[in-house]
Amino acid sequence: MLHRPTWGSRIYDSLNTTVLTLFAIMTVAPFIYIIAGSFATQKELLLRGFILFPTEFTLDAYKYIFSTQTLVRSLGVTVYITVVGTFINIFFTSLMAYPLARKDMDFQKPIIMLVLFTMLFGGGMIPTFLVIKQLGMINSYWSLLLPGAISAFNLIIMRNFFQQLPDGLEESAKIDGCNDVGIFFRIVLPLSLPAIATFSLFYAVGHWNTFFNAVLYINDNTKWPIQVLLRQIVILSSGGVGDSAQMDATYVAPPEQSVKMAVIVVSTLPILLVYPFLQKHFAKGVLLGSVKG
Repeated sequence: MLHRPTWGSRIYDSLNTTVLTLFAIMTVAPFIYIIAGSFATQKELLLRGFILFPTEFTLDAYKYIFSTQTLVRSLGVTVYITVVGTFINIFFTSLMAYPLARKDMDFQKPIIMLVLFTMLFGGGMIPTFLVIKQLGMINSYWSLLLPGAISAFNLIIMRNFFQQLPDGLEESAKIDGCNDVGIFFRIVLPLSLPAIATFSLFYAVGHWNTFFNAVLYINDNTKWPIQVLLRQIVILSSGGVGDSAQMDATYVAPPEQSVKMAVIVVSTLPILLVYPFLQKHFAKGVLLGSVKG
């Protein structure tokens, strides 16, 4: 028998919907403002302080930032760092988490304690810089890929995920003549796709937004990722990414604010497009790996 909702539940649902809608608007409004501002003209940006829909669309800001290969090159560097770095992260994290999840592994607890120790204490910025310099990784992409190859937090969660896999699968594989390496690549990894997709998203977002390490270790501006280039655009008073010499004599550069917004859109849109493909695995992977301690 169905029960009719009471007035109290109706009021609660109405208030809940209203509050969540307001929070959603507050979250989405800045994105809409950035996108609208990147298509707005200089006159409209000066006259209107907050734009959600430009009255006159223009592509001048995008033409300006793509007038040279600076932005395209930085975007390619970021894509390379994200793809290669995420592969390295997932490979080494899963490769270390799987043996730590095995009950028959020797010195398991001391190794886990060492991993947990790195979550509480770090070497610091200067010692880390000196180590990377001594290894000859300054101005190399390896300085952005290897130091953070394994996240201690993600390692613990993935280890917990591996511990929940049935022991019978490994025993059956061994009976069929499969060794430990074959069990890992043929059985464990295919069954761990939700966790792998989740941590791939975590790692990929981190690599895509890499900024501080690139500022410290990359001095060659031709190797700058997109976030460092975006910082330079914000600092420089003149936009500074387009090649004015290649423009016509009558060409007027887009306003600085519009160029900044266009670069933000270009640097953010690719990683936003990746998220929907991994969303279905996102919550499942995190929850499965966080139930068992």
